[in-house]
Amino acid sequence: MRICNADRAEVLVQALPYIQQYSGKIVVIKYGGNAMLNKELQDSVMRDIVLMSLVGIKVVLVHGGGPEITSLLEKMGKKTKFVDGLRVTDEETVQVAQMVLAGKISKNLVNLLETVGGKAMGLSGVDGHMIKAEQKDKRLGFVGDITDINAEPILDVLEKGYIPVVSTVGCDDEGNIYNINADTAAAKIAGELKAESLIALTDICGILKDENDKTTLISQITTNKAIELIENGIVKGGMIPKVECCVNAIKWGVQKVFILDGTIPHAILMETFTNEGVGTMFIKGGSV
Repeated sequence: MRICNADRAEVLVQALPYIQQYSGKIVVIKYGGNAMLNKELQDSVMRDIVLMSLVGIKVVLVHGGGPEITSLLEKMGKKTKFVDGLRVTDEETVQVAQMVLAGKISKNLVNLLETVGGKAMGLSGVDGHMIKAEQKDKRLGFVGDITDINAEPILDVLEKGYIPVVSTVGCDDEGNIYNINADTAAAKIAGELKAESLIALTDICGILKDENDKTTLISQITTNKAIELIENGIVKGGMIPKVECCVNAIKWGVQKVFILDGTIPHAILMETFTNEGVGTMFIKGGSV
């Protein structure tokens, strides 16, 4: 479909109030799921991020990479074990995780952002001891709970006009490296930065009243209502930790949090620069 110049101009004018709202503010994007594996979707996400950066939004990209870690471990002949849904991470596995996250994935994302006209710089949670952590559970090995976020490396990179690409490995004062849940890391980082918003790209469209009916999408929800949905069993399974991260991000100082379906091209722009959006927006409401 061809779009005439007048239509293009109208689109920009309609987006102006949203650009003004976000310009100069920090937006954290948690990137993962199928949007990270599909090249066309990956290109869409990178272009969204670069556009946001060029109109004055300070974008921080936080990424995971569980499937790629599993794939490399399998090639090494190493089986992945899980306890309560979390990867058991021995010393060899955490070294693989660090190599995949802070090496391959981080550098690929930086390269993709640069290729579509952005300026990006990779950071890991170990750099500047940005993500301080402690062992979560002895049964899990080198899986960490975040104890502190040092936001200075991120702010320094933003100040120089780059998009920080943050890989979610952490460390403690003894030099141990830990694999960190990317959703939790993004929420903690967004809270520490007092971000205007946190956008979590997932493989789902948001919170549904009926998990089998996409027309029951809840477009906006308060934090206390989100907790109520967990308690009532409407939000369940793998959605529980994602929703809890969204609620916690608000508690930690983020103004708005979005869960978006990363398989929808340009979902980030539609949610950020339009009135309707395509996912679920969390706002503060009641006790969290």
